[in-house]
Amino acid sequence: MQRGSLIPAPALPGTSLQKACKFLVAFCALHLCVTLVYYVSGGELSIFQYFMEHQQHQYRGPVGKSASLNRFQSALSAQGNATPTEESKPKGELPMCPETSPLLVGPLRIEFTISVSLEEMRQSNTEVREGGRYTPKDCTALQKVALIIPFRNRDQHLKYWLYYLHPILQRQQLDYGVYVINQDGENTFNRAKLLNIGYAEALKEYDYQCFVFSDVDLIPMDDRNIYKCYSQPRHLSVSMDKFGFGLPYNQYFGGVSALSKEQFQRINGFPNNYWGWGGEDDDIYNRISSRGMSISRPDGVTGKCRMIRHDRDDKNDPNPKRFDLIAHTRQTMNVDGINSVSYKVLRVEKFPMYTKITVDVGSPPR
Repeated sequence: MQRGSLIPAPALPGTSLQKACKFLVAFCALHLCVTLVYYVSGGELSIFQYFMEHQQHQYRGPVGKSASLNRFQSALSAQGNATPTEESKPKGELPMCPETSPLLVGPLRIEFTISVSLEEMRQSNTEVREGGRYTPKDCTALQKVALIIPFRNRDQHLKYWLYYLHPILQRQQLDYGVYVINQDGENTFNRAKLLNIGYAEALKEYDYQCFVFSDVDLIPMDDRNIYKCYSQPRHLSVSMDKFGFGLPYNQYFGGVSALSKEQFQRINGFPNNYWGWGGEDDDIYNRISSRGMSISRPDGVTGKCRMIRHDRDDKNDPNPKRFDLIAHTRQTMNVDGINSVSYKVLRVEKFPMYTKITVDVGSPPR
């Protein structure tokens, strides 16, 4: 037996060093790969955790898409305890508009000598949709408001109303629509009945919560006079230039007023039997009072408004029966109101700044 066969061959010089170098190179390569992937992924290592969990669940059994998505979103938001950005919120989910809009400017200069056109209004109010509908794009409005205008042969007045009111209403951050209720024919004008019709027709189009009833010739002089509803019926035109910027009497409820859907139904709407000028506003006040409600108003400065000067319309002479009708408000309000209004819709026209509904309201009794 040879002696050399019992002795192991000596190791080549530097073999241990070669193994150590190989291990170090492999470790550095692995570290470099991890660092590169980390850099490309923007540092979101928690994403790897999501995919590791997802891979594990493939062996454990199927996982619902919503559960996987929740884990993925949780992994993303866990990084640095970051809060979700607006982009990560579901589309259509907007914050509520503030109680007081930050867009309000206060007192306004109202002039009726300037030239206005519907086309210019359309170009300067690009967010107003066909039919005079507007919804804030950055927040969810606190109220859905229908603006009802009783109307006949007042086209120039309507242009001024639209010119001034649309910017005001947008700054007030209201979800609103404008409805011009046009009385057809030459019969005696019936303002209150047109207001009832506007209420009924607006609800056919949208789930309005608040109704602002406005004469076409009244423009607010301060956008802090918010055209919305309150806990009590609201009289908005409390300080008219026609009356020296004051109330003609404490029970006055004419011009511009606002009632919620519940308040309107509680008084059975407005009377239908006031043909001609005068009386219906006092009837409405009596209806409100008889139901235990009271009138709320803005202060005399905020509630200032201007009236477009004009002659009294044809077929709108003072109603000779108005005082007798007012005296019997409490006896008639349950049978004469929104629950008994009769009319026929002749045309519904959608214009860029408003919806015009032409109606036949019948004729006064003889």
